[in-house]
Amino acid sequence: MPRFHLGLGSNVGDRAAHLEHAVRALAGHGTVLARAPWIETEPVDCPAGGPFLNSCLCLETGLPPGDLLAVAMRIERARGRRRGIRNEPRILDIDLLLAGSRIIDEPGLAIPHPRMCERRFVLEPLAAIAPRLVHPGRLLTVRELLGRLRAGAATR
Repeated sequence: MPRFHLGLGSNVGDRAAHLEHAVRALAGHGTVLARAPWIETEPVDCPAGGPFLNSCLCLETGLPPGDLLAVAMRIERARGRRRGIRNEPRILDIDLLLAGSRIIDEPGLAIPHPRMCERRFVLEPLAAIAPRLVHPGRLLTVRELLGRLRAGAATR
């Protein structure tokens, strides 16, 4: 069965409760094989709102990527997320990061996530559960991507 790696984040309200809800809801659509600890991070490109709580998980599911994305968006909406202004504070954000070794570039769906390699708040929790996972477009492990990000000028 296919494995997906997803990023979770929240910087509004009871952030931990929002992330726990997302994990439970996603588990209803497959098997959560691994879950990273919560990490607190400063907002990136998010002009308002407090710090984020972020995590990643590995989900094994028979859902196709587009259906899993639709499930993730329904979970966000059910928790109160409204998409309006880009990069505004979020009750809950669920991103599809990786779908095994697949590369998908369709309208509304890009896997690997196009900005994951630039974001410490994605790579750090992902490295906690899958350090040797290879990014299919860059052919580097998550650990290597995180090391490059830490060595560079980026502070995300």
